[in-house]
Amino acid sequence: MRFDADWMSRADDRILEHLSEDGPDTPKEMADSDRVRFSRQHINARCKTLVEYGLLVHLGNGVYDITRQGKAYLAGELDARDLDPE
Repeated sequence: MRFDADWMSRADDRILEHLSEDGPDTPKEMADSDRVRFSRQHINARCKTLVEYGLLVHLGNGVYDITRQGKAYLAGELDARDLDPE
């Protein structure tokens, strides 16, 4: 069971799941996928927030990847309410 936080949006789980299964990607490619059905702008904003909380890492050139913490959250091993922004 996943424990999300008040700062999280509905898009966050989809973004994390997409990156966990498909590997590093850009907000544009995520928006074009069937899994993450949000605008590129919204995905980009959410990725920046997920980086602040340590669930994603920005690799450069608009490419994001999931971190160990992000994978732990997806597995239900990490309570996002316990995370603080960096």
